Amino acid sequence: MSSAGIPRPGVRCPTRALRTFVRSRAAPLVLAACLLLVFAASGFAAGLLGGSHGGPLPNLAPLPAPGAIPGSGSGSDTGTILGPSLSIPLSSGPAVGPLNDPLASLPSVGSGLPPGVSPELKDLSNNVRQNLEPAGNAGRAIRRGFVLPSAGERRFLANEVVLDIPNIPAPTLDAIAQRHRLILIGSRSLALTGHTLYRWRIDDGRPVADVIRALAGEQRLSAAQPNFTFTLQQQQSRPPPSEGDPAQYAVAKLRLAEAHRLANGDNVLVAVIDSGIDSSHPELAGVVAASYDAISGDAQPHPHGTAMAGAIAAHGTLIGVAPRVRLLAIRAFGAGAEQQGTTFGIIAGLDWAVQHGARVVNMSFAGPADPALQQALAKARKKGLVLVAPAGNAGPKSPPLYPAADPNVIAVTATDVNDRLFAQANRGSYIALAAPGVDILTPAPHAAMQLCTGTSVAAAHVSGIAALLIERKPSLRPDEVRKILTSTAKPMGAKPRDPQYGAGLADALEAVSALQPKSAEK
Repeated sequence: MSSAGIPRPGVRCPTRALRTFVRSRAAPLVLAACLLLVFAASGFAAGLLGGSHGGPLPNLAPLPAPGAIPGSGSGSDTGTILGPSLSIPLSSGPAVGPLNDPLASLPSVGSGLPPGVSPELKDLSNNVRQNLEPAGNAGRAIRRGFVLPSAGERRFLANEVVLDIPNIPAPTLDAIAQRHRLILIGSRSLALTGHTLYRWRIDDGRPVADVIRALAGEQRLSAAQPNFTFTLQQQQSRPPPSEGDPAQYAVAKLRLAEAHRLANGDNVLVAVIDSGIDSSHPELAGVVAASYDAISGDAQPHPHGTAMAGAIAAHGTLIGVAPRVRLLAIRAFGAGAEQQGTTFGIIAGLDWAVQHGARVVNMSFAGPADPALQQALAKARKKGLVLVAPAGNAGPKSPPLYPAADPNVIAVTATDVNDRLFAQANRGSYIALAAPGVDILTPAPHAAMQLCTGTSVAAAHVSGIAALLIERKPSLRPDEVRKILTSTAKPMGAKPRDPQYGAGLADALEAVSALQPKSAEK
């Protein structure tokens, strides 16, 4: 239009043009595009990528990579493989979250992403979580294989760590030790795992948990944990009565005289991981085939180890469950008042037992869940070893104790002369069966005798029955031995299987009678 109000050719009124555009089909698309630009500038895009409340896009801290932990001081990370084929560049920034709970702050990255995003990105948080997966209830894992002691756990050496390391050059190992101010005090190459187990000492007072956190940043290490401690499970020992041997009621309870007509454990190798055994005792003459010291220090024979050996193999005045077995005597517990064994010593002893052909391993001790020991037990069972341990003497309200609660192990509780459950025995669904374990007459060092009480000696009785079964049928696998022991046990509880007695009271005669002798095997 001209200034006089006369319309000019080809020029449209702006108001009329706007009304026409608003009514057109293109208007919504153009409006949406404008809004997207505005929101992107104000932080909407940042919200889609992990920001919050439409704020500006934050600097993303590096997510934990295999072999590294947040705040480990390893420097900037230019790319972390977090899925089958996804590499995400990461910038430096604050740590992802507190080290003592690395999963709590990990976002569920894939949950809010739109359709069409690659499966690798949707599974981002799952991939990281797998790398930080805790190992059972043994403690808190900050990286697979690197386990911190649980809150309140005190059953470990306060100045040591145990490391599982593949074969690496000595200079590399020395450099790791120097970086973390650790002193090597022991190592053993394990046939069970193909790795080397190292025992390192902390000399500067740092907490074990802090050292493990730092070690988790070392790519060449595959595992680190506390050197957990275990205790022998003998409630008490005392001199026997002056006349007779009524404490040998276990012979009648287990029906050993009849069972020995079918099998006596002839030449079956039974490893006893315990304190020192008095191999010169008349009841144990000629029984010990070989011995191994997994610890240093006083190697004097000890009442507990001698008693367990006698419960299995006594063959003089006393009658052991399997009097013709050969024992592999493994000293992993000291003779001092504490009578503690450690992760390192026990695994070293178990590995030695495997290398020397043991078929049964008696482990009359108990302690915390231990990832390194769990791995070793699983591999030993796969190799055909029958593993037996006491349920524990911590009482009915105690949480499960290990190694008995490990699924690879046959857990045994104790009963008295009247088949009543030992009052201090642990309870739980992991208990497989019961055996006599109150006031049991056993050998003691220096040709003496003693009465023993506890789930330790009950476990030794079941180890002896396992040896009878293997003599009867050498091809038996560990699961088959467990099934025979539990299916032939005398039910004692209110149910066929209960948390007090397991499947019931062991019966050596019923167990060996369930098998054809080895001469009948094809």
